[in-house]
Amino acid sequence: MLIKRLRKIVKGSAKLRPKYQRQGATVVYAKDIVILCGVIRWMDIPCFLSPFPLKLETYLKFANIPYKVALGKGRGESPKDKIPWIEYNGLKIGDSSLIIEFLNEEFNIDLNKNLNPTEKAIGRAFQKMVEENMFWGHAHWLFCHNHEDWPNVGRVLGTYLKYLDFPMTGRRVKGYIHGHGIGRHTEQELYAIVEKDLRAICTFLGEKKFLFGDEPCEYDCAIFGQLAQLLWCPFPGSPQQILIKGDLKNLEEYCYRMKERFWPDWEQCILGDKVPIASFDICNPADPHILKEK
Repeated sequence: MLIKRLRKIVKGSAKLRPKYQRQGATVVYAKDIVILCGVIRWMDIPCFLSPFPLKLETYLKFANIPYKVALGKGRGESPKDKIPWIEYNGLKIGDSSLIIEFLNEEFNIDLNKNLNPTEKAIGRAFQKMVEENMFWGHAHWLFCHNHEDWPNVGRVLGTYLKYLDFPMTGRRVKGYIHGHGIGRHTEQELYAIVEKDLRAICTFLGEKKFLFGDEPCEYDCAIFGQLAQLLWCPFPGSPQQILIKGDLKNLEEYCYRMKERFWPDWEQCILGDKVPIASFDICNPADPHILKEK
């Protein structure tokens, strides 16, 4: 009986859903422009919920690759059923790391050219640590922790997103975390694992400006994407955020340094705290990267 009622609610909520325009193979974009999909602009951060779109958009800025952000394109349109993905000269490519590999070859880019083989090995190890392990701690905080008053999120979400889409996404993500294995730990054990990851980055970064010195590299995009989600988390007060703003202060300084270096238009790309969010395809009118419908 409950299932039937939920189905009716979901079906009846179609009027509340954002009217996403599915853009199939017939849509032709400008040549040699990367169309970045799977991005959700938010109040304090240009890429909400997932660190991987932020990683990729930071890379695009770093590499000076022309791009536009196509809002309102859901995960179901992705070639790998995950975000982000890009459309480029008729191709659809998924997975942020595979996208970067493709663009490096397409545009003859090497942001790690100043690194020696040992540094590249260390960089890859840190990237895999944050993306395959630490990432799930933040996902757990977003979707599995009991946020009783929905600070900074529930008060701005529209009815469909607040009561249907976001909770259903949470249940799905909880299943992913359990399947990964890290979700089988207690909350305290999981956060202790993530804390060790954060302290490892903190120790290695030390007083350096970027991961390997005075100049950033490709690995910084991945590290920044993860840390920025923790620092500018829509649910404030996570154990990770407290650490970054407290004992691991150099990680907070690192995030602001990356933001200043690659996101001079950060304020134009975020929504601020007064925008009622009825759908995930809302943007700041001043955002210079949004693909405009003709």
